Amino acid sequence: MILKEMTQTSSDSKEVPKTKLALEEKYKEQDKIEQSKRVDETNVDSIQDELPTPTGWRLLVLPFTPKDKTKGGIIVAQETLDRLRIAVNCGYVLKIGPEAYKDKDKFPSGAWCKEKDWVIFARYAGSRLPIEGGEVRILNDDEVLGTIKDPESVLHHI
Repeated sequence: MILKEMTQTSSDSKEVPKTKLALEEKYKEQDKIEQSKRVDETNVDSIQDELPTPTGWRLLVLPFTPKDKTKGGIIVAQETLDRLRIAVNCGYVLKIGPEAYKDKDKFPSGAWCKEKDWVIFARYAGSRLPIEGGEVRILNDDEVLGTIKDPESVLHHI
């Protein structure tokens, strides 16, 4: 009889065991909570005023945050994510100091980047400042190596 019920359930359209749905809902809720805590380029505006203002020729950059789950649904270990966050070399320019790119001898063609650009910088460049939900970096204006449109196109994935 149990076999018959299971067979009947599997042949019914879109009937799924309740335990699977409960687990899916639990993990979806956890993902929403974790994503709301994580600071990235999509939600940084809410804390923009709380972030430090770079002085002189410095830039405030939000490093690219790697995803905590692969496309296949595998959850990446926290230790691995921490190592990736430290070693990341792409970032989103949040603020530019008042003297950044003003030196005409050093930057004859003008600024290398502007606010809201994705930039590439040396792997361990800048000063790392922890903030709630991530970290920001303060870079010198000449530490920017280039600009890119999409950081996921140049980063190695797990």
